[in-house]
Amino acid sequence: MTSPPADTRQYPYEVERRARHAERPGFRISELTISPTQQVPWHYHTNVQDTFYVLEGEITLTLRDPDEVIRLAPSQTYSVKAGRPHLVRNPGTSSATFLVLQGLGIYDFVPV
Repeated sequence: MTSPPADTRQYPYEVERRARHAERPGFRISELTISPTQQVPWHYHTNVQDTFYVLEGEITLTLRDPDEVIRLAPSQTYSVKAGRPHLVRNPGTSSATFLVLQGLGIYDFVPV
């Protein structure tokens, strides 16, 4: 039995772990683990909304237009509408794991 091909897509930032749980045209569910020194840099998506769901640890979402800071703990969620710039950080002292549900629409990552 052969192994599935490695995911060769390039990402503009590093994380401890990244897994894709589901994907179909216009929608995907990813799981990310970030250390306290890592972040998902400022960006927005032209067409898709990000919905964050924290599994372990805490994350902080910093948003623009309007400026807002959201802190999420396990089992908390928050949705960022398409076109709204956001930054994801781990304010804790250990790793944070969260799901990102993205859709509906064509995915892009536009750095700010």
